[in-house]
Amino acid sequence: MEMSGLSAFHPHETEAVTSLHVSTLIFGGARSGKSRYAQTLAEESGLTPLLIATATAGDDEMAERIRKHQAERGDRWRLIEEPLDLLGALRKAAAPDTAIVVDCLTLWLSNLMFKEADVEAAGDALAASLPGLQGPVIFVSNEVGLGLVPETQLGRAFRDAQGRLNQKLAAACENVIFVAAGIPLQLKPNPLTLRR
Repeated sequence: MEMSGLSAFHPHETEAVTSLHVSTLIFGGARSGKSRYAQTLAEESGLTPLLIATATAGDDEMAERIRKHQAERGDRWRLIEEPLDLLGALRKAAAPDTAIVVDCLTLWLSNLMFKEADVEAAGDALAASLPGLQGPVIFVSNEVGLGLVPETQLGRAFRDAQGRLNQKLAAACENVIFVAAGIPLQLKPNPLTLRR
């Protein structure tokens, strides 16, 4: 099925990737289904699924969100919580028998901005590291640039930084998937999964 030159697909319907060293960026709006899709790809890969979570439970509502996500994943998943040193966590955890999901780049970026870190350098280092990782990684990120222009300077700076980070990862990753209303659209290159 073709939609505006992009192919809609589901992991059950696609060919296998021959290399296990595959990087994938999955991005979309809030509640688009991107995290669920990333989880499905990892679970159906035949590899051990591992989540690197960048969220922190700053309030009761966020703690409840985290609890629900943990319940949805179940006991099969391994978990690393790392709000800042994402690159260090990836280098330690990446392995040919492990499918890593990073959820999400947007929270990682906001954590860095609150610490007044150099977000451009951090994004550059993350993108440059992908060829050296020893296993597949699926990054989840938000598309925040499709709405209104934020009213505050901080909001505009965050929107711009998120857009640049998404571009860097999209250029560096072998697969790029946009999720809208629960439907994944393959942007780069051809429909693929992480299956062995």
